[in-house]
Amino acid sequence: MTSKYRFLFLSFILWTTTACCTAAFAQSTAPAAKPTDTRKTSTPYTGDLSIFETPGREDKLQINRVMDILGITLGKNIADIGAGSGWFTVRAARRTGEGGHVYAVDINPEAIRYIDDRMQKEQLHNIKTIQGKEDDPQLPANQIDAVLLLKTYHEIAKAVTLLHNLHPALRPGAKVGVIDRNGSADNHGVNRDIVVKEFAEAGYQLASSYDFVKDGMDYFLVFTVKQ
Repeated sequence: MTSKYRFLFLSFILWTTTACCTAAFAQSTAPAAKPTDTRKTSTPYTGDLSIFETPGREDKLQINRVMDILGITLGKNIADIGAGSGWFTVRAARRTGEGGHVYAVDINPEAIRYIDDRMQKEQLHNIKTIQGKEDDPQLPANQIDAVLLLKTYHEIAKAVTLLHNLHPALRPGAKVGVIDRNGSADNHGVNRDIVVKEFAEAGYQLASSYDFVKDGMDYFLVFTVKQ
């Protein structure tokens, strides 16, 4: 091989090697794709809020047992995410007493006004309403001992992101409860396995699971932050 052709051959090898290394480096340094929430959801309820005050609901949901499991006692700080009419908010407020607080979170401004009026009428002074975002409950940092999402999870479009944003508000050992029913997410229910999967993606672990209603549809799941 003449010197001229040897030079051209070596130049081609050098160019090929450089191009391959550059492409590999670019691929390895590209930012990882962020997880997205893509499942179906139900349209958040915006109708008459008094619908949640159905007689017998307290017994059907066994709400006192739910509060026992979540550790809602005097002096605790509680978050009711998707508070609606404040049905659970006022019960938790009576449980936790004046030494604790209940943060009633909802994205619907009408629900916030409804709960504000209700707390005045029922003279409950340990409730604070928060108009949250669809992906952030806007809770204060390191304040929350227990959370309940009551028949709300199927309406949350950005569940994993919201659960990530819930992290900073939770105190060590805080419990996060979900009461919902099995369904296709767009029919006012969401499959239990989806809830467990999404919580895991957000850094939580399933601590316990209950079926109080015994209908094969409703469930109560309790999560804690992974250590």
